[in-house]
Amino acid sequence: MLGRTAAGLFWLARHLERAGNTSRLAEAGFRMALTRADSDTEEWQSVVTTAGCKKAYLEKHETIRSDKILDFILRDKDNPNSVLCAFHTARENARMTRTALTREVWEAINEAWMSVRDALRRPVPERDLPEILSLVRRQGAQVSGAVTGTMLRNDIYNFMQIGTLVERADNTSRILDAKYYVLLPSSASIGSSLDNVQWEMILRSASAERSFYWLNGGRASPPAIADFLIFDARLPRSLAFCYDMITEYLGRLAIEYGESTPAHELATRQENRLTDLNIALVFEEGLHEFLTSFMAQNAAFSAQIETDYRFNE
Repeated sequence: MLGRTAAGLFWLARHLERAGNTSRLAEAGFRMALTRADSDTEEWQSVVTTAGCKKAYLEKHETIRSDKILDFILRDKDNPNSVLCAFHTARENARMTRTALTREVWEAINEAWMSVRDALRRPVPERDLPEILSLVRRQGAQVSGAVTGTMLRNDIYNFMQIGTLVERADNTSRILDAKYYVLLPSSASIGSSLDNVQWEMILRSASAERSFYWLNGGRASPPAIADFLIFDARLPRSLAFCYDMITEYLGRLAIEYGESTPAHELATRQENRLTDLNIALVFEEGLHEFLTSFMAQNAAFSAQIETDYRFNE
C-alpha cells in the first residue's frame, strides 16, 4: 500500500473518532450546565481544554462563555478540531482513498458529512443541541458499522482501526487529565468539591457511565473511576483496551508485510506498562504525571507509525 493511502485511512478514522468524542464532551458540558445554579465557567473551560483547543479559543474570544465554546467546538471553521472540520477532513481523506473503501463505507461517510454540514450551517440553539449532538454520533456510528460490516480484514482495515484507537486513547487520557483534581484521593486538600455531577461529567465524556454503574452498583469513587477508564480492558474506551487492540492490529500488519517496525516496539512498551501498573501505583506516581506521560507516548507512537509506513510518500 502507498504511504499516502495508509495516511489517508489512518487520519480518516482519527477525525471521525474525534468528531464523536467532541460531541460527547459538548453533551456532558451542556448537561452539567443545566444542573448548575451558580457559574459554570470552570466546567466549560474544562470542556474546551479537553477538546485540545483552549489556546485557539482564547486567541479568538476574550471570555469563557458556553455559547461561544459550543460554536467553537462544533462548527467553527477556524478550529481544525471542531466537529464540522473533523467531518470535512474525514470526508476529504475518504475521497483521497476512495478506491480502498467499499461503496457502503464511502456512501456512509459522504452522507455523514452532508448531514452534519447541513445541521451546523448556523449556530445551534440550546433547545436543538441534544438532537444535533445525537445526529453527530449516529452518523459516526453508521460509518463504523459500514466499516465493520463490509471491509476486508486487511491492511486497509488495520490502519483505520489503529487510527481510531490512537485517537480514542488520546481522548480518554485528556478527559481524565482535565478532571484529574476531582480524581485525587483527597481533593479537599486543594479546595475542590466532589459531587455526583462531576463524576457524571467524567463518565459521560467517555461513554462509560452506564457500564461503570453496572459493574460498581452505583458507587462512584476516585480510584474506581480512574481504574475503570485506565485499566479495565472490557471497556472499549479504556487505555488498556486501546493498546491491547493496537498491538493486535500491528501484529496483523507485521504478518502481512513480513516485518515489525519501531512502532510495534513503542506500542508493546505502552501495553506492558499498562499491564504492570495498577491504580494504587498511578496515584502514588501522580495521576497527572502518569497521564501526561501516556499522552506523550501515544503521540510518539502516532508519529512513529507515520515514519515507519512512510505516510508522507
